[in-house]
Amino acid sequence: MKKEFSAGLIIVRRTPQGPRFLLLYHGGRYWNFPKGHIEYNMRNVETSFGQDKETSETETESVRETSKEAAIRETFEETGISPEKLTIRKGFRAVEKFRFFKNREQIFKVVIFYLAETDEGDVKISSEHEGFGWFLYKDARYILAPYKDSQKLLRNAYEAIKPKDVQPQRPPSKPQVDSPRYQREPSDQA
Repeated sequence: MKKEFSAGLIIVRRTPQGPRFLLLYHGGRYWNFPKGHIEYNMRNVETSFGQDKETSETETESVRETSKEAAIRETFEETGISPEKLTIRKGFRAVEKFRFFKNREQIFKVVIFYLAETDEGDVKISSEHEGFGWFLYKDARYILAPYKDSQKLLRNAYEAIKPKDVQPQRPPSKPQVDSPRYQREPSDQA
């Protein structure tokens, strides 16, 4: 069975109405957090043995980015939110594991999530998404109802950021969205 490893961020933005979570819209009923594959990058490394330049040589090696690096890179690629505008919460790391089929091949996937806070509300989605929204916890829970693992990730993230004296709210019958956007950005055509 093929294995895939990905990483992503659960992004929260504090508002007067309460914390809002960023969900990306993939079409149909599928919403989720920004995430993507952990990549291997080729880089040149200069190695030297001793003091003289004649013994140094350049080698190319394959280096896997860390899951946190991948989560930050993927978030930037999928949302346009720069790493400088994200604060990664220490001590929060959650893992989602599942199986799915792709081209008749079963794949076991592991996704590592980190929790990040931002003040940035402006999102520029990539071409692989159809929209996004900043949702209150109760609304995000409702939207993620078909995906129990994603709901659990959301609940754990909410528990990590909420004041200790606040109880979780029940999901409403209809979600309330803060500025949902379903349009893609115009391409840079001259």
